[in-house]
Amino acid sequence: MARKRGAVLISGRGSNMASLIAAAAASDYPADIALVVSNRSDAAGLARAQAAGIDTAVVSHRDFGTNREAFEQAMQDTLERHRVDLVCLAGFMRVLTPWFIRRWEGALLNIHPSLLPAFKGLDTHARALAAGVRIHGASVHFVTAELDSGPIIMQAAVPVLDRDTPDSLAARVLTAEHRIYPAALKLVCEQRVRMVDGRCAVDAAASDGAMLVAPDIG
Repeated sequence: MARKRGAVLISGRGSNMASLIAAAAASDYPADIALVVSNRSDAAGLARAQAAGIDTAVVSHRDFGTNREAFEQAMQDTLERHRVDLVCLAGFMRVLTPWFIRRWEGALLNIHPSLLPAFKGLDTHARALAAGVRIHGASVHFVTAELDSGPIIMQAAVPVLDRDTPDSLAARVLTAEHRIYPAALKLVCEQRVRMVDGRCAVDAAASDGAMLVAPDIG
């Protein structure tokens, strides 16, 4: 099977982007990271991608004012020029329109720092602590028009400790994110997980990896 050409969309440091790049460096990984796109020219992840020899592009949303679809059309043109097959959101701080999401249906992934459907949106770690939950974590999901509500591909559970702060919990969840995003992308590229009629269709061979539990509780 030919390796898929993946693009990563970022707005900041790109730590999950870096985990995808590292995974794709393996000869048996089913995807290449062919392009990194940011809506911010000062995103630190751009330099990280360039250092890894990956093409980068900046499509600034500020250039398009309130015209979100024009911004996304510019991104789409960039993705098409690079012959991208799949798109991974990794800290991309823009809400995408239904037009863009439909264009990439089943090939648009996101990672979210909670065990969805709990704690959609922002400030997930502080909200988890305020709610008193004992288990928190991260989810990789297909992107749909409803925010943080697409079919879940893979999750990692992280215990919440009595001494946790939002920062300490975020750091442990981020470690789990770096594990599951490459693993989830691999399943999608191998067509062992697909989005069908708004749900995840999982091959039996992939089902054992549907939940990963982070072992580090310290």
